[in-house]
Amino acid sequence: MKLLTGLVFCSLVLGVSSRSFFSFLGEAFDGARDMWRAYSDMREANYIGSDKYFHARGNYDAAKRGPGGAWAAEVIREDD
Repeated sequence: MKLLTGLVFCSLVLGVSSRSFFSFLGEAFDGARDMWRAYSDMREANYIGSDKYFHARGNYDAAKRGPGGAWAAEVIREDD
């Protein structure tokens, strides 16, 4: 647990180094919301095999937000 907390903290600090902390948090929040929207759409579609599309769409939408969104997508993403 301490290792996970340390990794999250370090990635947050490294991601914020070149940008304002509050804009990074805003991007991370919006990126997490993009991931949640893709997950909700996947659940609504209820189609076998569509999970890879919706995961890719959520990652893409979140990463477009900037470094905060890319960080959120990396933290939230599922390993296949």
